Amino acid sequence: MAVTEPAPAPPLAPHEGILRRQSLRESAARTYARSLPIVPVRARGLTIEGADGRRYLDCLSGAGTLALGHNHPVVLEAIKKVLDSGAPLHVLDLATPVKDAFTTELFATLPSGFADDARIQFCGPAGTDAVEAAFTLVRAATGRSGLLAFTGAYHGMTAGALAASGGAEDVRVTRLPFPQDYRCPFGTGGEQGAELAARWTESVLDDPKSGTPAPAGMILEPVQGEGGVNPAPDAWMRRMREITRSRSIPLIADEVQTGVGRTGAFWAVEHSGIVPDVMVLSKAIGGSLPLAVIVYRSELDTWQPGAHAGTFRGNQLAMAAGTATLAYVRENRLAHRAAELGARMLASLRGLVAHHPSIGDVRGRGLMIGVELVDPEAAPVGAGGEAPPDPVLATVVQQECLRRGLIVELGGRHSTVVRLLPPLTLTDEQATAVVDRLADALAAAERSPHRRTATGSIR
Repeated sequence: MAVTEPAPAPPLAPHEGILRRQSLRESAARTYARSLPIVPVRARGLTIEGADGRRYLDCLSGAGTLALGHNHPVVLEAIKKVLDSGAPLHVLDLATPVKDAFTTELFATLPSGFADDARIQFCGPAGTDAVEAAFTLVRAATGRSGLLAFTGAYHGMTAGALAASGGAEDVRVTRLPFPQDYRCPFGTGGEQGAELAARWTESVLDDPKSGTPAPAGMILEPVQGEGGVNPAPDAWMRRMREITRSRSIPLIADEVQTGVGRTGAFWAVEHSGIVPDVMVLSKAIGGSLPLAVIVYRSELDTWQPGAHAGTFRGNQLAMAAGTATLAYVRENRLAHRAAELGARMLASLRGLVAHHPSIGDVRGRGLMIGVELVDPEAAPVGAGGEAPPDPVLATVVQQECLRRGLIVELGGRHSTVVRLLPPLTLTDEQATAVVDRLADALAAAERSPHRRTATGSIR
C-alpha cells in the first residue's frame, strides 16, 4: 500500500512569521508582546494598523508616552527640522540650541513658584534613570540614606527604583500606606482613610523606635499608575507636603506617567496646589522618544560633577519632539480637555456598574482611567469587605478588547485593573468608541466558558 505523504503546512503569513521569530529569539521577560500579539506597521493618532491589515484603537499610548498619539504632525515636523539642519544628534550634556529651547519650554510649564528657583539634570533615557538621579540628589543634599515610599508604588526597574516600588528588599526604604477609597488598608476609605494614612506616616517618622532610617526623601505618585490608577486625595497630598517640610525631608513627585496634561492638569501636583522639592519627569516629555530629567530646588544642588551621569543624556531628537509636545499641550489647553473628556468617560464607565457586577470600581483622573474587575460570587476579602480581584476575568477582557480592535493594559496589585491611557488628542467620537468596545468586551468575557475564578474552577 502506498504511503501518503502528509500535506505540507501552509506558509505563515508575514506577521505570523515575525511573531514566531520574536517568541524564539526574545527573552522570557518580554511583557506587552505576550498579551498584545500584533505587529504594528503604521500609526496615526489613536489608531495603529497591524501587518495583518487590522486597525486598533490604542489606549496604551506607549504606557502614557504618547501625549499627542502616534506620529502627530508637530512632532514629526520638529524631528525633521533637526535632521535637516545637520545638527549633531549625540552631544552628551553639552549645551545646544535644541536643549535650550526644550528647557525653556519645560520651565514655562512648571508649577507656579517652582521654575524661578529650579535646576534641571538630564538623566539617562528612561524614567527609572531619573528616579535613581533623584535618590542620589537627595542623599547627597541631606547626608541621609533612608527613603520613604508607598504601598502600590511603581518607580522603575533599576535597583533603587525597584526597592522603592516594593519589588526588592532594601532596609533603607520604609513603606507607608497609600490612601485609596476602594480596598482601603484601614477599611474606611474617604477622608477618614486618608487621615489615618497621614497619621500613620507621622507616627512612623516621630517614633524613635519605629526602625525607620533617617529619610533623605519621600517619593510619591500623585496618581499611582501601574499600581492600579489610584489618585491621591488632594488633602492628603497637602498633608504629605506639610509633614515633609516640617521635618526637612525633600518631597519627590514622580510625574513620569502623570505629567504633561494626562490627569487634567499640566502636572498632577497642581490639583492639590503643592510644590514638591523634586519632580521626576519622563515619558511624554520626549514627545514619544526617550528622555528623562529631574527638576529640583536649587538648594539641593550640592552634588559634585559626575555624581550622576549617563551617555545618552543629550538626545536632540527627543528634546525637539518634547519641546513641540509641551508647547502643543500648553497652547491648545489639552490638560483642560483631558479633564472634561476624562470626566465624561468615567461617568459612562460608572454607568456600566449596574449591569456588570464584575466591575468592582471605576476610578481615575483626567485621561488616566482604571476599571477594577472582581469576582462578585466569591467571599469578600480585605478590611473593607470588597469582592476579591479576578485576574483571569481581566485577562479575558483584555483579549476580548483586542478582538474588537481596542488595546488596553492591565495593572494593579493582582493585574485586575483595566487601564485606559488614550492620547490627549482623543475626540468625543473616539472616546465613545473606546467605552463601547470595552463594555462589549466585558459582556463577552463574562459569558466566556473560559472564565475561571482565581482558584481555577470553571463557572
